[in-house]
Amino acid sequence: MLFAINRSINLSAPIDEMRSRSRNDVGNKVTVVLGAQWGDEGKGKVVDLLATEADVVCRCQGGNNAGHTVVVDGKEYDFHLLPSGIINPKSISLIGNGVVIHLPGLFEEGDKNEKKGLKGWEKRLIVSDRAHLVFDFYQIVDSLQETERQAQEGKNIGTTKKGIGPAYSSKASRTGLRVCDLLGDFKDFSNRFKNIVQQYQSMYPSLTVDVEDQLKKLKEYAERLRPMVRDGVYYMYEALHGPPKKVLVEGANAALLDIDFGTYPFVTSSNCTVGGACTGLGIPPLNIGDVFGVAKAYTTRVGIGAFPTEQLNVIGELLQTRGHEVGVTTGRKRRCGWLDLVIVRYAHMINGFTAIALTKLDILDVLDEIKVGVAYKLNGKRIPHFPANMDVLHKVEVEYETFPGWKTDTSAARKWNDLPAKAQNYIRFIENHIGVPIKWVGVGKSRECMIQMF
Repeated sequence: MLFAINRSINLSAPIDEMRSRSRNDVGNKVTVVLGAQWGDEGKGKVVDLLATEADVVCRCQGGNNAGHTVVVDGKEYDFHLLPSGIINPKSISLIGNGVVIHLPGLFEEGDKNEKKGLKGWEKRLIVSDRAHLVFDFYQIVDSLQETERQAQEGKNIGTTKKGIGPAYSSKASRTGLRVCDLLGDFKDFSNRFKNIVQQYQSMYPSLTVDVEDQLKKLKEYAERLRPMVRDGVYYMYEALHGPPKKVLVEGANAALLDIDFGTYPFVTSSNCTVGGACTGLGIPPLNIGDVFGVAKAYTTRVGIGAFPTEQLNVIGELLQTRGHEVGVTTGRKRRCGWLDLVIVRYAHMINGFTAIALTKLDILDVLDEIKVGVAYKLNGKRIPHFPANMDVLHKVEVEYETFPGWKTDTSAARKWNDLPAKAQNYIRFIENHIGVPIKWVGVGKSRECMIQMF
């Protein structure tokens, strides 16, 4: 016999210990804030509210095609790449690996907000070394692609022309360049950059790029960026498994713009549902805690694509005007319509919301009656699902519930009892119909205008 087993040793003890630890020691839970419609729901305000107590605030996907407006002490800050939590001087902001970063846009945004009073933001920002880069010429490619779609199909997608699609395309085709590449061997980076330019020029002969000028600028940005860069996966692991921390994930865009679950092809190029928080930051699903969905008290969307509850009439114009419905990033007017609970329920199916923030209730204050879309009918029959096919979505008939308007200014309301009974009934109907509690009701721009229900 070559060896003998000492049967007095309990070989399973370490395994039992590991099993027990894996069940109980999942680490800190992450709170995720996501859009429940087509974006522009007021996620920035909800994040700003939660970020006042957060230790880490993260962006997990998208790029500077997103836009969040936050009002603090009468000052209005616009964020596109920076997490809204950067306002909190006590928290760290993290741009995760799932985000695509346009460096000129990042620094321009930071400098612009610094002039408004955002101090020391560079010292509070961490950028994942795995995040992909958006180059200036990607924005030109984005515009060329839109022109090509219009010429070939008679319609475009309505992108922000910020180069986000081409950046994610390069990422998926494995030719993209990341932050770690920029900060590594610059000669190798330069060669790979030139190869990408040549690839796109072969597809778009009219594309001209001053390669040497672009590389010179990128090298300068690299040195400004270098102190902020960390291994994002390791940083998140430490944040989740170190001392107790409040970690907040700020989603960009929204469920109906998700590349897999949105109104394809009129969507963004990333996963802006809850799965994007895991893949865009390296967070295990076990660490996902509360998932808060944000929805307006009506519905808007930017660009083209099916919009069943859209109001192409005086109601739509009133919502657009009263709600100041203009895109933060694009400056485009938003299309407006009644609240569509079919899409909010659909967003809940995908994300599993633990609570909802209902924003911009005050915009409805002047209406005599208010409608809410509760179901879709196709050929006279209710359909239980949200259609994947956009031709089908264009054909659906919306079934509405109608409520009397409250005809009262709610902008000064700060608690539930301040709201008129008819507004309370409207809110309770929404809550009961989607089966998710409403935790906040927004009646204005600033954080003080968010009524907390529980």
